[in-house]
Amino acid sequence: MPELDTGNNAWILISAALVLLMTPGLALFYGGLTRAKSVINMMMKCLVALGIVSIVWVLVGESIAIGDGSGDHPLFGDLSTNFGLEYVTDLGTVDGGVSAGAMSAFGMMFAIITVALIAGAVADRMKFSAWVVFATAWVVLVYAPVAYWVWGGGWIEDLGVLDFAGGTAVHANAGAAALGLALVVGRRIGWKDGNFAPHNLPLVVIGTGLLWFGWFGFNAGSAFVSDAYAGLALLNTQVATAAAILGWLLVDRIRGIKPSVLGACSGVIAGLVAITPAAGLVTPLGAIALGAIAGVICPLAVGLKHKLGYDDALDVVGLHMVAGIWGSIAVGLFATAEIAGEAGLFFGGDFSFFANQVIAVLAVVAYSFIVALIIGLVLKFTMGVRISEEEELAGIDAAQHGEAGYDLPVNGEALGNGIGSPAAEVPEKVQA
Repeated sequence: MPELDTGNNAWILISAALVLLMTPGLALFYGGLTRAKSVINMMMKCLVALGIVSIVWVLVGESIAIGDGSGDHPLFGDLSTNFGLEYVTDLGTVDGGVSAGAMSAFGMMFAIITVALIAGAVADRMKFSAWVVFATAWVVLVYAPVAYWVWGGGWIEDLGVLDFAGGTAVHANAGAAALGLALVVGRRIGWKDGNFAPHNLPLVVIGTGLLWFGWFGFNAGSAFVSDAYAGLALLNTQVATAAAILGWLLVDRIRGIKPSVLGACSGVIAGLVAITPAAGLVTPLGAIALGAIAGVICPLAVGLKHKLGYDDALDVVGLHMVAGIWGSIAVGLFATAEIAGEAGLFFGGDFSFFANQVIAVLAVVAYSFIVALIIGLVLKFTMGVRISEEEELAGIDAAQHGEAGYDLPVNGEALGNGIGSPAAEVPEKVQA
């Protein structure tokens, strides 16, 4: 049995804490992007994902995602192996010098943020109770099996596909689920004609900063040891994100849009997502190119929702699915044999490696989309997925949570549009 390496163990503990911070950061980021009368609901959807997934991970999540580590089954792990995570109480159990408890916690944090990402697509109109059930079902039926396929010895890993920190397993996966769920829930009232601009850009910047900070644990922590790969992953995460910001702002400039905080923050997310699967597999120059391309294609992808007619409220599809797909495919282009063990097409690699990267990410997107669609439809025709029209117009915060994000009186009266006290915002028949 390997001996505990206290340095590597400390690195994974710190990385797990950084990844956990990403979920409250996402709550702030998403909350600022919504209207004032929806900020509480958006934050609650993120926070309850933290509660749900943590428990599910202990009960069955890790069993499905990892099993006994043998990879004997191509689709999911052994449910009987890690139920309740009792094995971590053997304090001598280590994997590569890292304690079992630290590794389990690290994997749990990935599952949490993946589920929380989906919530942004259905801002303003999805029942909180339906979200709770959806999140529980999706993490069991989609995230955990996909994590096994990619990292636990499943069929994707057997193909030789590389996903350093989750472009396929996390971001493309969550983005595809967001699209399926958004189609089931439907468009917001007045979607094409109404004002859905972010109500609090400073909150968006704070959330972006916390996400960026936590992402270093997400990507560099995925080296699993405090070594040169971790350092490379951290560096690549930084420069790819920087390039994506500039790429996004350049596209906005070409389209006649003034340089904006919203554009810069969106560029940050696009770059972070795109570099995730490639963080420890490409050179810094490759990371810059990868990030810059993400910064160009993602704003164009975001604009497609208006042409195609689906209401992805906070652009989970255009950012996470598109950038996740691009980053996963880009591994097959930019990876170098010296770093990754496999060379991408641009460095003389085999086409089969590139093709397998494409096959894997598209298969995950298709599976996640279909299962999310099915879960959503089951909920729609049983408990219902959408709040009433009156509740949506009054504000989902008051209707679903009895709270308001702000209470700023003007001339002795609370502000409307979801900013004042809950009682002031909900029509009489809604309160009843």
